[in-house]
Amino acid sequence: MSSDQTTVIAGSPRSLREAWVALAGLSAVFLFEMLDNSILNVALPTIGRELHASTTALQWVTGAYAVVFGGLMLAFGAIADRFGRRRIMLVGLALLAVASLATAFVSTVEQLIAVRVAMGVAAAMTTPGSLALSFRLFEDDGVRVRATTLISTVGLVGLAVGPTAGGFVLAIAPWQVLLLVNVPIAVLAIIGVRRGISPDVPAELHRDPIDIAGAVLGTATIVLALVAPTLFVNEGAGSWSPWAATVAAVVGAALFYVRERSATYPLLDPKLVAHPLVSSGLAFKAAAGLATAGLGYLVTLQLQLDWGWSPALAAIGMLPQVVVLVAGGALIRPFVERVGLENAAWMSAAAVVFGLAVFGGLSRYGYVWVAIALVLVAAGMRVVGVVAGVNVLRGLPKNRTTIGAALTDTATEVTSGAGIAITGTILATMFTGAITTPNWTAHQTSQFHHATTTAGLTLTALAAALVAWGIARSRD
Repeated sequence: MSSDQTTVIAGSPRSLREAWVALAGLSAVFLFEMLDNSILNVALPTIGRELHASTTALQWVTGAYAVVFGGLMLAFGAIADRFGRRRIMLVGLALLAVASLATAFVSTVEQLIAVRVAMGVAAAMTTPGSLALSFRLFEDDGVRVRATTLISTVGLVGLAVGPTAGGFVLAIAPWQVLLLVNVPIAVLAIIGVRRGISPDVPAELHRDPIDIAGAVLGTATIVLALVAPTLFVNEGAGSWSPWAATVAAVVGAALFYVRERSATYPLLDPKLVAHPLVSSGLAFKAAAGLATAGLGYLVTLQLQLDWGWSPALAAIGMLPQVVVLVAGGALIRPFVERVGLENAAWMSAAAVVFGLAVFGGLSRYGYVWVAIALVLVAAGMRVVGVVAGVNVLRGLPKNRTTIGAALTDTATEVTSGAGIAITGTILATMFTGAITTPNWTAHQTSQFHHATTTAGLTLTALAAALVAWGIARSRD
């Protein structure tokens, strides 16, 4: 990996051990993001009963957090690069602690949604900063990869154990405890960031005015792009509202691009995004997000609705993916050292696409093909999630790293939603009747198999096009 390695600057940590306090704090930030929704989903039925919440209201308990989080990341990334990454991180962590404490006083679903909105704001302030600060903490690319791998592994462990841990907690404690757990996580993160990371160096921040118009347009575009997939799944492709949201998102994106090209101090300079490392890294992250979300949605339906597995058995069926996501971190370093950062990025993204192709073409022939698809996608996602993000930051100036991290997260969020929307729309079009109806007819089973193949291969083609474009950009 000598071609990717930079010169170590005196005073910067040379190993993970030297920066363990900072990494503990940054890992806690990522743990919050991964643990939050996964642990809360288990409690939704209980929350619905206790707060007398409708199905739509329950959807917004998780949806409000996701939309606010995804919509505000770019804006807060720009603010952090202007006013200080460490400062914005600490403010966001304090907000997280306060919002989580407020859960103890929630008595209506509307109050809970308000708490979730505040937590989404806190996540938008902190999550991109965890990657940006860990990247800036080191000067050697190899150590950067290992640090990012460590932080992501902690988060993935939280994602894996969240539902099980949430189930055990609900058996002995009220559901509010599931959100109150964020308070000690936020405190740990504050201690780690304050003690382990020095205040921002002014030379690594910019002094440009914040592009308010660009921030508004960017936020509106991302919010619409995140809401549209939910509308497609809930209301179907025959309704006008998902299409209206999609058109509005496209128009918003066009206006945002025009604004950023003409602004004196753009929120996100298109010339920076066009850098080969940045554009290729975003393409690989987008491809992985599209494929992973689509596969997760299809596998869940196939195991439980097509094959009739119980939720517990279906959870066991997903174990190959969980094991690879958690344990696969040990393989990232030797793999990157062997092939280099740029090659590792496109090869891992290609593995994700290949895994989705295996599922789309062969899943109907038995679980072994589903397991192979899960392993391939998980292995590819495990690597591309680290390497593509690091490459994006390598291609940006030091004073734009947080918005770069926010951009990678936003690309994943938006394409994940698109993957679910495309899959849900194809299934709704090709399957007759309600897909949740028990005891399908032979004709419905055949329809589901054809729809699964069509959806899987459609997403494969789209993700493959993104990977091909990313490879072309990385070789520019």
